[in-house]
Amino acid sequence: MTRGGERAAGAHSRAQSGTPVDRPIWFCIGAAAGVAGPVAFTLAWVASSLRQPGLSFGAAQLSGLAAENATDPWLMIAGFVALGGCAVGFGAALTAGLGGYRAAGPGPALIQAAGVLAIAAGLLRRDHVLLTAGPESWHNHAHDVVGAASYVLLVAGPLLLAWRLRRDPRWRGLTAPLAAATVAAAGLLVAFYAAPHDSVDGTLQRIAVSLPLAVVAAVAVRLAQLGTAPRGDPGRGRVSRAAAAERR
Repeated sequence: MTRGGERAAGAHSRAQSGTPVDRPIWFCIGAAAGVAGPVAFTLAWVASSLRQPGLSFGAAQLSGLAAENATDPWLMIAGFVALGGCAVGFGAALTAGLGGYRAAGPGPALIQAAGVLAIAAGLLRRDHVLLTAGPESWHNHAHDVVGAASYVLLVAGPLLLAWRLRRDPRWRGLTAPLAAATVAAAGLLVAFYAAPHDSVDGTLQRIAVSLPLAVVAAVAVRLAQLGTAPRGDPGRGRVSRAAAAERR
């Protein structure tokens, strides 16, 4: 066997054993961001929920925790920004892990777009911790529009990603939870918007947001294990090329 064939066989063997074949530093950072973003966002809303005097844990919506009259609004603002920035980096790594833009499909790009909107939602702050009647500022209205769009992408991105991964053996075991969590989140968000002043609305929102973020974090862990794929490779990553070289 030639030296090139030995290298290809070694890559094939490492891929079969589950050892990542190609993990550049930027890719590792992006994959880690897929876990860091959801964790940072969750810690932010948990800490901020506990900091609001006179309010129960789930009384305020997540956006209200960043409002102008909230206690320590910087906690939630930082959570939105961290989640958004990490989503952009994770989407880039996920695109590389799935073989480039064409092979990856629209899922990673929608996750990145949701990240951009999350940053905007954090910076366009609500006026009050709780929903109240009366005049609202322009940034409160803008927040409502951006927030609704981010929820759509939060559902659409992971759902399309699950569809893309359904026939890829490298992602076996994750596609069904990804789809199920996203569909459940969509149902909870419908209930959330149907009764925005209901006493359990904040709790519904927290669950609805946490479900897709949890499975996206699981996807990020698997991505870090698999490494990148050649551009245009829809599924088998570097295994297919290495195996072909070994046969030659």
